[in-house]
Amino acid sequence: MKVTYINNDGGGFADEDEVVDGMKISDYFAQKMGKEASVGDYQIHVNRMPVPASHTIQHGDVVSITPKKYGGAA
Repeated sequence: MKVTYINNDGGGFADEDEVVDGMKISDYFAQKMGKEASVGDYQIHVNRMPVPASHTIQHGDVVSITPKKYGGAA
């Protein structure tokens, strides 16, 4: 199934992704951000609504992952 992924970690690009049926946001997050990244450091929205990590992705969803803190000058 297809979802639209909006990466707000600098680039802000949108792309279509193919995901497996029944995939949880936590698994999708790990796939996109790497296993070292913590879900707690990011705001995750599906169809512009905040969702828990246990949320199941549906066909046609728009997923946005945004860091809660942005790096800056020292």
